[in-house]
Amino acid sequence: MAKVWFVGAGPGDPDLITVRGRALLARAGAVLYAGSLVSPGHLQYLPATCTVADSSGMTLEEMVAWLLAQAGQHPEVVRLQTGDPSLYGALAETAGPLLASGIEVGVIPGVSSAMASAAVAVETLTLPEVTQTVILTRVAGRTPMPDGEQLQALARHRCTLCIFLSATLVETVAAELIAAGWSPTAPLLVVHKASWPGEEQVIRTNVSDLANLCRSLPVQGQTMIIASPALTAARHAMPLETRSRLYDPAFTHGFRSAISTE
Repeated sequence: MAKVWFVGAGPGDPDLITVRGRALLARAGAVLYAGSLVSPGHLQYLPATCTVADSSGMTLEEMVAWLLAQAGQHPEVVRLQTGDPSLYGALAETAGPLLASGIEVGVIPGVSSAMASAAVAVETLTLPEVTQTVILTRVAGRTPMPDGEQLQALARHRCTLCIFLSATLVETVAAELIAAGWSPTAPLLVVHKASWPGEEQVIRTNVSDLANLCRSLPVQGQTMIIASPALTAARHAMPLETRSRLYDPAFTHGFRSAISTE
């Protein structure tokens, strides 16, 4: 029986696809890849006999029809998409018609650009006593936001915000952060094409300078904006109260007894 796999290609660098994802590409009978987003370097993993199509010019209906047709000819078909399929990946819209047609579906997770952006900048998204919550979101553009999920409302939590799909709306991002109480000098991290060899840009700025800086570079598609009270922690002396309790000498857990400091 045929199975269609949704495989996360990761943030850009072909080396950051999972081992399982790469192995699946190596035996796939057909692959539909997001050519406008997925690095062409991923295609090196495909067998010579693989049927390949670029979805960048397709509608959803055309993508589903292609996957259904290929599932009638090959035991394993892959939909290869950027990052992780569960984040802004049209997974439900594409998998639904396949499941309704009796096609088995599987998902291979991928490294999200949120994590890749933090990694290339050597930043943490969580920090004890500072923020323990990460919100993955976007600002409203042609796709509206559900009630209660506007950036201004989410930003009031003052936790880490990984803002996807918003590089063309940086004025809105800055305005909503300020309206939520963030300082104009609060640091921001902007990463364009995280992990893409030769194309990655890591930009450190603040709320008030965000729009002008992004317009001057310019950076647009495939750009992650991170706002977080934990930014720059690795570059400054951290107070002891922000250390992880797991590694605190005075903290006992199942693998280590506390060390007395008296």
